[in-house]
Amino acid sequence: MKTLFLAWQDPTSRTWFPVGKLTSEGGLYYFSYLQGAIQAKEQANFQPLWSFPDLYHCYSSAELFPLFANRLLRPSRPDYKNFVQWLNIPEQQDDPIALLARSGGKRKTDSLEVFPCPERDEQGNYHVHFFAHGLRHFPEAIQQYVQSLQPETPLLVTHDLQNPVDSRALILRTKDLHFVGYCPRYLTQDFFELICQFPQQVNVTVERVNPSPTPLQFRLLCNLTAAWSENFHPFSSPIYQPLVKDEFGAIA
Repeated sequence: MKTLFLAWQDPTSRTWFPVGKLTSEGGLYYFSYLQGAIQAKEQANFQPLWSFPDLYHCYSSAELFPLFANRLLRPSRPDYKNFVQWLNIPEQQDDPIALLARSGGKRKTDSLEVFPCPERDEQGNYHVHFFAHGLRHFPEAIQQYVQSLQPETPLLVTHDLQNPVDSRALILRTKDLHFVGYCPRYLTQDFFELICQFPQQVNVTVERVNPSPTPLQFRLLCNLTAAWSENFHPFSSPIYQPLVKDEFGAIA
């Protein structure tokens, strides 16, 4: 079973809320809302998405729901191969879920983003890819510096205590103290827990740097691995629990 989460950003406060879950199993797709949708409704007036009007229903389809399919480039597009290269996804593995998980599925026309539920790798470790966020807020000199980074360059994760927007922001920097972006907000809770449990076993490296004029949101692809203890469960907080019993028996 493959799982993706859907996040919604309040246009006023810029706060992100996990509101839905997309799963793929046995050739079918399923979508259900999370407890985070209720929190978003209470705090930021979130309304059910047009494609999924009932907060308490588990939707199923033999095809990928249009809300998600429309966030992907069609293979017939001339720039499709470039897009897959940006994501560093091997040939024959560019299925819709993999593309959405790596790209985030962001569009300029709405406030939604997709992100994956991490899985154990072959060594039993926590493993996730992500693009560095916030590069557009950095000076051009730093954006140019990012272009010089080589694959497998180690990156350090630092708590940005004085961040005026997000007090739990995690900033990425090189060993020579150059800041190169931020960890995605939806991963910070897991990263904090992993760093607290295994500070010496959390490793972040550069996976790929895409050259200009690749959009900044796809410029710096990072790779994080960490020890995964038996008592660690990613995205286990109440806001990630489904509102209704879903097709796999999960209950809020």
